[in-house]
Amino acid sequence: MLSVILLGTGNVAQHLYNVLAALDTVNLKQVYGRNTEALSYFKNIAVTNNPDHILNADVYLIAVKDDAIKAVSQLLLKKNGIVAHTSGAAPLAHIKTSNSGVFYPLQSFTKGKKVDFSTIPFCIEGSNNKTEETLLELARKLSSKVYTISSDQRKTIHLAAVLANNFSNHLFTIASSICQENKVPFAILHPLISETVEKIKHISPREAQTGPAKRKDVLTMQSHLNQLENPLHKKIYQLLSESIIHTYEEKL
Repeated sequence: MLSVILLGTGNVAQHLYNVLAALDTVNLKQVYGRNTEALSYFKNIAVTNNPDHILNADVYLIAVKDDAIKAVSQLLLKKNGIVAHTSGAAPLAHIKTSNSGVFYPLQSFTKGKKVDFSTIPFCIEGSNNKTEETLLELARKLSSKVYTISSDQRKTIHLAAVLANNFSNHLFTIASSICQENKVPFAILHPLISETVEKIKHISPREAQTGPAKRKDVLTMQSHLNQLENPLHKKIYQLLSESIIHTYEEKL
């Protein structure tokens, strides 16, 4: 049975704790974090905010902000276990131990929102074959979608994920604020959003594109711009419309 220690107390650490603690095939031994108050989330398990009290384990999963990964990995230089971070953007080289790896769950984690780990893709990388195989073994206990991905590939995946998830969610935020300002329920858009996501499971996003920019409906686009009062929102609308128009001109 693999023994695991989590380092971090944020969203990713909490979600990993929830799923790992429920497994009979993994021994989740401890959670380390600097914030004593945040450590109170982790029940029925050893916790510590003292680096000298970190226990020995087969795998150490660092689930902290990217700019803290190097510093946290330095705390584990004398440990023999595998040290892996959970970041989508940070390279493998950020880990400063000999047995280093990446254990990246490709999902957006929100505090208090439960996720089904069995559907989450895991991107795995190891500094050597044995390390990689151990991390693959651990990931397969959580998900059926496990991939060996290099740091360069993961960097590309993370960029694509930001565009697909973070940017689209920001557009939802803008759309929601426009609805709220005009006393229209944002929920009226839910079926449209759901259909958009469902559709691109079966055809490419390029094929699924609709709307005034694709049709080059100048009058409608100008009407939309006139309705937008926020200058930044106008710029976003114009830039995205220009990108859509350019994309479909390329096809001609």
